[in-house]
Amino acid sequence: MENQLGFVLKLLLLSALISVLIKYVAPYLSISATTTNALIIVLLPIAIVAIALLWRFQAYKQS
Repeated sequence: MENQLGFVLKLLLLSALISVLIKYVAPYLSISATTTNALIIVLLPIAIVAIALLWRFQAYKQS
C-alpha cells in the first residue's frame, strides 16, 4: 500500500511540474508550425512508451 501511495505521489508531482512548464515556459518557445514538428510532437510520446515497455519486457524476460 505504501509503495502505491509513493508512486501516486511521484506521478502527481511529475504531472504538476509538467503542467507548470507548459503554462509558463512553453509560450516562450518559438516552435514553427511544420509537418515535421507536428509528427514529432504526436509520435514522440508513443515511441517513449514503446521503448519503456520493451525495456521492462526484456528485464522481465531475463528474471
